[in-house]
Amino acid sequence: MAGNTSWEADGRINQKRRTRAAVLEAAKHLLREGQMPSVAEAADLACVSRATAYRYFPTQVYLLTEAALESARTDVDHFLGRATPSYDPGMRLDTLVQSLQQVTLEQEAAFRTLLQFSLEAHATGGHRSEATEERLRGGRRIGWIEEALAPLSNAFQKDPATFRRVVAALALCMGIEALIVLQDVCGLEAREAVDVSRWAAQAILQAGLRDADASSSQ
Repeated sequence: MAGNTSWEADGRINQKRRTRAAVLEAAKHLLREGQMPSVAEAADLACVSRATAYRYFPTQVYLLTEAALESARTDVDHFLGRATPSYDPGMRLDTLVQSLQQVTLEQEAAFRTLLQFSLEAHATGGHRSEATEERLRGGRRIGWIEEALAPLSNAFQKDPATFRRVVAALALCMGIEALIVLQDVCGLEAREAVDVSRWAAQAILQAGLRDADASSSQ
């Protein structure tokens, strides 16, 4: 029975992801046609009930921002796919940071809008814990980092806690949050901000490798 319950729960999560993706894809389609779709219009095109669509995208601004960011994620995948194959984890990580920060700068307004929405939702108690637990949005950054560091699986094999710490720390070096700190707080130009992100990522990686080596030597 427990297995069936788990299977049913996974099925519901997958269905929610598919439903959300369908509404988002409809919004992207309408955007490509030069329209500024409302949540209701995207829901109708996706053949999803409007009430369901509003649970995932409470406002038009949120929907359009998410649609723009989904396109940005596709661009990052494209950049990574075009990069010269390498087994050097440092080079793989640097390619990721450069690609992600470049796309983030190109879509900076959309990323800032979504971050503002997220912060406001937390402040007013409107943040949906269900969406957070199921990670219906986001999480791509973590997957990219883990993939970049895949050649180091043996190095961190005996110290998975350090690997998790490294991945979490690297997540701080990329994305709109890093750019806001580096540009708005530190006063750096866009190019400088990207360079600092790249430098910080390499420093964290080397620190993690030293910790993992020290742990394996004990």
